[in-house]
Amino acid sequence: MRKAIFLLSLILFATGVSAQQDTLKYRISLKDKAATEYSLKHPEKFLSDKAIERRKRQNLPIDSTDLPVCCKYIDEIRKQGVRIVVTGKWDNFVTVSCNDTTLIDRIAALPFVRSTEKVWIAPGADKPSVATKRDSAINQPKIYPDSIYGPAVAQIRLSNGDKLHEAGYKGRGMTIAVIDAGFHNADKITALQNTRVLGAKDFVNPQADIYAESSHGLSVFSCIGMNQPNVMTGTAPEASFWLLRSEDEYSEHLVEQDYWAAAVEFADSVGVDVINTSLGYYAFDDKSKNYEYRDLDGRRALMSRQASRIADKGMVLVCSAGNAGSGTWKKITPPGDADNVLTVGAIDKKAVLAPFSSIGNTADGRVKPDIVAVGLGSDVIRTDGNQGRANGTSFSSPIMCGMVACLWQACPKLTAKEIIELVRSSGNRAAFPDNIYGYGVPDMWKAYNDYKNRR
Repeated sequence: MRKAIFLLSLILFATGVSAQQDTLKYRISLKDKAATEYSLKHPEKFLSDKAIERRKRQNLPIDSTDLPVCCKYIDEIRKQGVRIVVTGKWDNFVTVSCNDTTLIDRIAALPFVRSTEKVWIAPGADKPSVATKRDSAINQPKIYPDSIYGPAVAQIRLSNGDKLHEAGYKGRGMTIAVIDAGFHNADKITALQNTRVLGAKDFVNPQADIYAESSHGLSVFSCIGMNQPNVMTGTAPEASFWLLRSEDEYSEHLVEQDYWAAAVEFADSVGVDVINTSLGYYAFDDKSKNYEYRDLDGRRALMSRQASRIADKGMVLVCSAGNAGSGTWKKITPPGDADNVLTVGAIDKKAVLAPFSSIGNTADGRVKPDIVAVGLGSDVIRTDGNQGRANGTSFSSPIMCGMVACLWQACPKLTAKEIIELVRSSGNRAAFPDNIYGYGVPDMWKAYNDYKNRR
């Protein structure tokens, strides 16, 4: 999507100082973690208590992917004259920025480096790279005295999520990470004042204002977290949230997957249970990086490899299938091709497929999308603080994500993978899943009762 940073140039102009921004970013993939200072026998040295507890609760092993990237390797890479952008321990990589490709040649020759790949090039001095103004917040949403859900009642009732709420399961005690492009005005919208936001973190540009960047994440977040009865109630109104930015709307490059991988590992570290990401990639500014259908195997894209590990760490990823159904690509977009995730297609409020909803299957024959939810005419909160409508699997994903969190609250003994399977099995097409609707529209109340009946 597209980029900005000219605030600094104003400062430099005023002070007479000159500085050159880095114009290149590379992913440095490492061979091993042989120089680690950590031991798997002492996970408390590198994992948070919440992350350890989640793994213990689900009988999940702590393995070498949990070990941090070796500090000695990072230091040696930094000594070559590059800046460290992010690191990823699950896939064992370091992302760096620089202006000189000869530095990357030197790094590639280091004995612990497996490969290097250019993942970003600056879009040009005339292009923005950071948001500089905000929309006006009106904060005069319509009141719906006949429904606590406001206009959003149909998008939760379609999957009987409201019945989970009536039974007392509204997401309390569950932590959800929303990984997106920015959360414009989320800190100024009065209708969001009852949401439990634990914190926000920007992996694209830590100096940017995450609440001035894209409105996309705001609309996504509102589908789950809204907690204003008679204005709008989301699908997990009592959950707690981390708002994380990995999408750079000012350009489209592979590096956004590096940011996303770092955001996922951060979510793990702060004890997140469920992750929503309404992002997907198949075409880039550098056309040589574009994916082919054969790449949709859950392993080709860094994002998909990372996503496929999330359930192994005890979390559930809910992600959008993509909006390419009526275009030339048509297929799901990474990380929607990942294994052990819930990839969500889009339908309208009468359960009819949205024409833009991306289809499967994966290159290796797995059913995708997994399920569908309302993504055509979805009810959201806009940057002015009022209700509105939005189209896209970007919204079917969070609508479903909140209900998944509530279901897991109701079924606390299940593992991440068991929750994923329970949701799939409750779909109205579970007996004959296809590559358009997947397992169909989940019935969350049926899923809950199926769980109770087999205990």
